[in-house]
Amino acid sequence: MKRILMLVALAGTVLAQDKSKDTPTDEKKDKPVTAETAKSVLEFKMTNIEGKEVPLSKYKDHVIMIVNVASKCGLTPQYEQLEELHDKYAEKGLTILAFPANDFGQQEPGTNDEIKEFCKTNFGVKFALFSKITVKGKETCELYKYLTDKKTNPEFAGPIRWNFTKFLTDGEGKLIARFEPRTPPDDPAVIKALEDALAKLPKKADEKKPE
Repeated sequence: MKRILMLVALAGTVLAQDKSKDTPTDEKKDKPVTAETAKSVLEFKMTNIEGKEVPLSKYKDHVIMIVNVASKCGLTPQYEQLEELHDKYAEKGLTILAFPANDFGQQEPGTNDEIKEFCKTNFGVKFALFSKITVKGKETCELYKYLTDKKTNPEFAGPIRWNFTKFLTDGEGKLIARFEPRTPPDDPAVIKALEDALAKLPKKADEKKPE
């Protein structure tokens, strides 16, 4: 009887040890990605304007344009040019991700619902809109820390100076270009960088169209 009890106790110890080995792995999976740990923008998860979490990994094999936007800025008409890019290049592999931010002149004071309605009514925006974030200062979100820090983005780093700063990534989520606010989305330099990046995508990317 004693031997049986000892075997049962030993089995329980082994199971407990096995479970403890699994715990760090599970915790690691649930650990949020930070600017320091990310290797590309595809590792981040962001909340869209409807409040749903979106893994940016869904845009793998697409050229991504990341833009911080605002509804009451002198550059707000760039929404129209962004939508034109979307209409022209989305089927070829371009994805535009717009992130409203109220960091410059309080030019994005509205709620997510108000921003969504503004973009739809005034510019017929069909590209992806996300929830409001912060792109400068201590409260900067991890994605924008990654985009602007010299350690993670040495070639295109630097603080966001105003609304409508544009970052471009290749199909692997690696940064390949940055364009400052006053450079319009249809500027020849932007178009060239965009078309060059699209030309390097796998052919199957033409058939992919993220929701």
